[in-house]
Amino acid sequence: MAAGSPELEQFVRDALARGHERTQVTAALLAAGWRRGQVHSVLEGWAQVDFPLPVPRPRPSLSARETFLYLVLFSTLYFFAYHLGSLLFALIEHALPDAADAAWRTARRSASIRWSISALVIALPVFAFMAWHISGEVSRDPLKRLSPVRRWLTWLTLFLAAAILLGDLTTLVYNLLGGELTVRFALKALVVGTIAGSVFGYYLWDLRHEEGQA
Repeated sequence: MAAGSPELEQFVRDALARGHERTQVTAALLAAGWRRGQVHSVLEGWAQVDFPLPVPRPRPSLSARETFLYLVLFSTLYFFAYHLGSLLFALIEHALPDAADAAWRTARRSASIRWSISALVIALPVFAFMAWHISGEVSRDPLKRLSPVRRWLTWLTLFLAAAILLGDLTTLVYNLLGGELTVRFALKALVVGTIAGSVFGYYLWDLRHEEGQA
């Protein structure tokens, strides 16, 4: 049982205890203005078994193992996104060199490209494996989708992605208004916007899908 207010949970419990059908409970709550995702989530907290009183299902809980899995998943996501952006930045600077760049900056760029590629080679398989592993666990036990740590880290990721997008767009408009918008800068802004926007879009879709609002 999750994602509901105490009043909603108490109402559902009392209605089921008095023998009302789930369809009746759902219709009454939707008519009162509750979202379908909220109603469905709370109803799923009660098992459909033949017993005089509502029988609760196991609730999602916070465990050290689960926290570890999601921290590794989202940490590798951030690590991958950062180094992907760094690699694309370096490639843009290599393709569109600035005459004002000193020789040592060019040499450092080669080291930066090598470091970013190394990071991506490690981060991508780890992220893919963790995502596959967690997805398998969720498919076997859908209750794990309501994990508190998963929801908190997902919302934190959305916040970070939104902040990066706002900063990226603000910087782009600032340079445009100042007449300092170059092709190289515009491509870098596009890289940041694409990476942050992709992360934001995917996890926002995932949350909406989870809550039945897609």
